[in-house]
Amino acid sequence: MGVAGIRILSAAAVFALWRRPWRTFTGKGWRTVLVWGAVLAAMNVSFYMAIARLPLATVAAIEFLPVILLAALGVRTGRNIVALGAAVGGVYILTEVRIEGEPLGFVFAFANAALFALYIVVAHKAARSDAGGIDGLAMAMAAASVFVLPIGGVQAVPALADPVALVAGIGVGISSSVIPYVCDQLAMARLGRATYALMVSLLPAVATVTGLVVLRQVPAPAEIVGVGLVVAGVAVHRGEVEKRGER
Repeated sequence: MGVAGIRILSAAAVFALWRRPWRTFTGKGWRTVLVWGAVLAAMNVSFYMAIARLPLATVAAIEFLPVILLAALGVRTGRNIVALGAAVGGVYILTEVRIEGEPLGFVFAFANAALFALYIVVAHKAARSDAGGIDGLAMAMAAASVFVLPIGGVQAVPALADPVALVAGIGVGISSSVIPYVCDQLAMARLGRATYALMVSLLPAVATVTGLVVLRQVPAPAEIVGVGLVVAGVAVHRGEVEKRGER
């Protein structure tokens, strides 16, 4: 919770100094901004609570299940059924490996997955409206900081006395909540929702490599198979989107 708090609060501070969004915000789409901020706060908290209990690769693989599910329900084709089956099978293997030891971790992981799908919907809608763009994102991050402050902010207080932890937390905020979310808004303004979701389909594979190299989380053979099935499911569905010629 403390890491999530520092991440969001530092990102909000960077956006405030950089964009000063209150100068251009007209009040249009304020409901979208508030929902966006609430989703950002809840998603980040769920993510850190999940990876505190589960390997990064497992959480990242679960994160993509609702994205594939929504896409498959929207377009009922044989290819999408195969994609959904592969993804569900992969997540089942991942949960089967660790469900006895870390059930609470899976609660947070699946909550994070649902919030990630909601983030795509809300942020994409914002990117196509007056509430979006980088200034809209800055306002949403300010709202997120208010939502996370009562709990995450309190737990982050000890970091104020530790310069290394504080600088690391600010680094997390910039590298995880400023740069990628800005790129999201620039991409979402130009891409369809499904295309965007599938463009980030390599997240489970990247998370596996990152967990191995940085965190020394060596995946078990079953976990490698599980992550591979999720990536394969996304790859199969991506081929369907490209076939349809979505813009």
